[in-house]
Amino acid sequence: MNIQLRPPGLSYVTQAAEGLERRRWTVAEIEAMVEVGIIDPKERFELIDGEVVPMSPKGIRHEVIKGSLLKWWMKRMPGGIEVVPETTFRLDESGFLEPDFVFYRTEVGLAGLKPSTCLLAVEVADSSLRYDTGRKATIYAAHGVRDLWAINAVNLQTTVFTEPSPEGYRDQLVLQPDELLLPRFAPEIALRLAELKLV
Repeated sequence: MNIQLRPPGLSYVTQAAEGLERRRWTVAEIEAMVEVGIIDPKERFELIDGEVVPMSPKGIRHEVIKGSLLKWWMKRMPGGIEVVPETTFRLDESGFLEPDFVFYRTEVGLAGLKPSTCLLAVEVADSSLRYDTGRKATIYAAHGVRDLWAINAVNLQTTVFTEPSPEGYRDQLVLQPDELLLPRFAPEIALRLAELKLV
């Protein structure tokens, strides 16, 4: 938030009072507030069904894993496939998430990225693991994101979610660090997290 518009010491978050209605924000309204400086563009949050939800702080292990994954994938990326880290992934008019990685076809372009054109979303989670494999996975599934990987930054286990439905993913498989993570759209970028050089 723009600190010039807030009294010193005022918390940035509230705990919603159950039973009370809350104002639903749209993606367009949030983007307009960022554009005019009401919201700091560096502030990290997601918009879930019109509600602004602050994101958990990222630990150093999260960043190390994310950086190593990006290097691995960029060296092996086949033609026609793109990966973008930490983009604002618009789900609909009242929601966006910020996955650690999103894969899509080059012809779609970043401007055409939406749930139906996303090939794979990847979340690297430390303190947010329960949320990423629970509520957030349900949000991805409800919007039809075909594949989601949630990587546990602590032990490198990966929960692979497939077969989205409005109620959640129908198929979930937990892979160990020495098991192959194989994207259905690009076998060239498959990897075992146990072999990833974490630097």
